[in-house]
Amino acid sequence: MQIGVAYSEPGQQVWLNIEVPDTATVQEAIERSGILKQFPHIDLAAQKVGVFGKLAKLDAALRPGDRVEIYRAIICDPATVPRKDSDEDE
Repeated sequence: MQIGVAYSEPGQQVWLNIEVPDTATVQEAIERSGILKQFPHIDLAAQKVGVFGKLAKLDAALRPGDRVEIYRAIICDPATVPRKDSDEDE
């Protein structure tokens, strides 16, 4: 089945479409994608992962068309970051 694997860091986003066995898990998909070679600092033991924006465990089963996402740690407190007022764009 075909799934996507996505990872983003400042200035670089990667989205890979790959073929995996029908029994593939989130971890197997990430490993097959080659993204861990491209970004060796990714630590699946520490970083959260998800499918379509919902947190998932590494052993979660995948379905055709799923998008596996690897999340980075938040490095700032969202409460201290100024929000853009949507009226500014108009």
